This record gives sequence, C-alpha cells and structure tokens, in this order.
Amino acid sequence: MWAAGRSKFLPKQRLIVGEGRFEAKSGTAAAAELGARPREVFRHLVEAYLASGEPVGSRTLSQRLPLALSPASIRNVMADLEKMGLLYAPHTSAGRVPTERGLRLFVDGLLEVGDLAADERAAIEERIAGSGHALEDVLNEAAGLLSGLSRCAGLLVAPKQEATLKHIEFVNVAPGKALVVIVGEDGSVENRFLATPHGLPPSALVDASNYLSAKLRGRTLDAARSEIHKELNEQHAELDTLTAKVVAAGLATLSERPAGAGQINEDKILIVRGAARLLEDVEAQGDIERVRTLFDDIERKSDLIRLLELAKDAEGVRIFIGSENKLFSLSGSSIVAAPYADAKGKIVGVIGVLGPTRLNYAHIIPIVDYTARVVGRLLA
Repeated sequence: MWAAGRSKFLPKQRLIVGEGRFEAKSGTAAAAELGARPREVFRHLVEAYLASGEPVGSRTLSQRLPLALSPASIRNVMADLEKMGLLYAPHTSAGRVPTERGLRLFVDGLLEVGDLAADERAAIEERIAGSGHALEDVLNEAAGLLSGLSRCAGLLVAPKQEATLKHIEFVNVAPGKALVVIVGEDGSVENRFLATPHGLPPSALVDASNYLSAKLRGRTLDAARSEIHKELNEQHAELDTLTAKVVAAGLATLSERPAGAGQINEDKILIVRGAARLLEDVEAQGDIERVRTLFDDIERKSDLIRLLELAKDAEGVRIFIGSENKLFSLSGSSIVAAPYADAKGKIVGVIGVLGPTRLNYAHIIPIVDYTARVVGRLLA
C-alpha cells in the first residue's frame, strides 16, 4: 500500500485559502498553486514546526532552505502565506506556525511518507503476534503498541464480541412478570424483565432456568439459539407447554437490544491506551487546558467511535485535523486512523493514534497503516 514518496492516500478535500476556494482538488494540485518559492518556504516551516513545536522564524528557515533567500525575502513570503490563511503568529515575535488549513494542505500535498524498515515491521508483528491468540489480547496490544511508538494515545474500534454465558435464571417478581438474570463467564450480570403467562407455577420458572443454563453454559446466545428453537419446535426439549413458552420468551428477551442502548455503543467497543502520554512535555497552562479538554472528548466514547468509523470508508490511512471535526473543535487534536479487515476481507474495525495537531505525521502514518494490516492478518 505504501511506497516512498509523497502521500496519496487521502480522499480529495475542500481547502479554503483566504477568499478563494479550491473545490474537490487534491492536496498536491492545491499545493502546486502556491508557486515553487512559497511552497518550499511553507514546507520547511511546517517540518520545522512539527519537529520542535515552536514558532519558526525567518533565520531558522534561511538555514534550512536549499534556496538562497535572505531572511527579509523569507519574511515577505511568510507574510503572503499568512494572508492566505496558511500561517499565523501565536505571539508578537516573528515566528510563525501553520494553521489547521495549512496543516491540511501540507498533509495532503507536501508530506513525504516512506515505507517502514524491515526491522520496524518485524518488531510490530512480533509484539502483536506475541500477545496471545485471544482477540482481546491482540487488540489491546495493538492499541498499546501504537501509543508507545507515537508517544500519543492509541485507539482501536472493534466489533463487540458476544459474551459467553454461564448461568440464566428466571425470578418471579409479580403476577405475570419475571426477572431474567443473565450471568456471563466474564462475571458480567445483566437483568431483563419478561412477561409470563398468568397462573404460571413457580416450578416452570425453575425448569426454564435449568434448561437454558444447561444449553447456554460456555456458549454464546447466537451459537445455541437455533438448536434450542429446533428442540422447542420439534418438542424434543421434554418441557411442558408453559415452560416451553417461558423458554421461547426468554430467548426473545435475551436477543433484544437493551432499552436506551445506541446502535453504535451496542455493536462497537472503543479501546484507548496511553492517554496519559498526552500530558508528557506539557508545560504551558494553555496546553494543559487543551489536554484536559481532549480527555473530555475521549470520555464521549460514542462520538469518538463515530468519528473513527468514518475511516472505514477510506482505502488506506485517513487523517482528521483539529476543528475539521466538531469533536476536536476545542482541544485542537488530530487522529491518524486506518481500517482493518477480518478473515473474509470485510472491514470490521479501525485502529489509530490520537494526539495534538503537531503530530509527526510522516512517522505515524506508515506505523498505523502497517499495524492495521498486521491486526487484519492475525484475525484471519
């Protein structure tokens, strides 16, 4: 998927620069319209900013640029880029940093991304494969790996795995009403209410509990449902009519989505590893407040899952920068994410990195891409 050279993985974007609009143009085409000199100044300025996190001045650029430009000429170019909305001055000093629009232009059209070295690929494969064969272990290790390699938070969205059941019990709570207690082998407990036939003897609830517990113990509901229905339909379950009705009603209740559960929360889980790394190297009070806001964003898991799910439609890595998404409008954060597939080639989840907009995109993008492919291979 990756080859050395400029990145070409992102979908076409709308880029607004000053009063002009570039509708549905690739980042490369939009960057080309800057002209050779502004483009080189802009590219080196963004690269210097991403490396240091500090505003970049004309003297610094004059030492980096391959062009023979005086600091005064560079300042003129920087002023033009600022008018275009690609740079801004955070302080009264002469240093400039890229705006979110500027970062988008840089990522889409100027960023050079190379492939990972063979030893880097081997290290990723060894660590994830060595985490064990359980799906949960693989996913947790992958998210933790991305956090360690990026020094940011590692994220992973996965389909929720149906719990293996340990015990089912029907408890009479009122005439015509029973409580269904569902105990998973992981220790989870869930309660549902069930309407029961009037005049149901207590023994019927006991028989229904024993029957379903025996059929479901150590299995998921999906794995056992068809077998149970077949026994009930063919009357091979050795249950009386009322007890069979309770079992059938219990199966229907177990299959229902809990009241108030959102579709995305019910079907997907979000794994976050290394969020504390976002506090590293944070000194300014403004940065502390930004990270605190970011933690609040992470807590809104359903919103974060929805954002990550957008990456499932991409053919490779997708990047969300700052206020391009309303979730990060205050925290000024970026996500680099890539989808991963199951054994049938179906996209089932997304893996990525969350951090400040000043990410080392050239380093993180190939890591996210390759890790997603390794996770997909292990799932196969």
